[in-house]
Amino acid sequence: MRRAVCPGSFDPVTNGHVDIVQRAAGLFDEVFVAVGVNRSKSSSRLFTPEERMAMLEQACGHLDNVRVAGFEGLLTDFCAENDVAAIVKGLRAVTDFDYELQMAQMNASLTEVETVFVPTSPEYSFLASSLVKEVARFGGDVSGLVPPLVLEALTARLAERA
Repeated sequence: MRRAVCPGSFDPVTNGHVDIVQRAAGLFDEVFVAVGVNRSKSSSRLFTPEERMAMLEQACGHLDNVRVAGFEGLLTDFCAENDVAAIVKGLRAVTDFDYELQMAQMNASLTEVETVFVPTSPEYSFLASSLVKEVARFGGDVSGLVPPLVLEALTARLAERA
């Protein structure tokens, strides 16, 4: 069985994330969507790791070969513990490539895992969780950028903090 992982913070989950996961699910037998849990950054996150994992489970629920998990520490350790052969990363622009190439080379130096780059679909090429949060904070319409359940959670969380 060929397993892959789509890692990220997913704060919040966007349609671009779901698109990459869906495409990875078509390429691999099993795909983990791994939510990075960085306790030192938890105060800057809008959603808890558990909330992000729950949103991902719902947003990717139509994909039978996708599992959602959290991880702390090195992604390569997660890969080794779960017999993962490939890390799938979406690339929006050349600036993503510069950073992700360094990460891929570092990961390859630590373990046998390969990194697969998937170009983002054109309609999501500008999409980033940080931009979604900023636009939503100022009352902009992000309904076409996130799954409906994420829009509901995002709207509620921002209302709590207002």
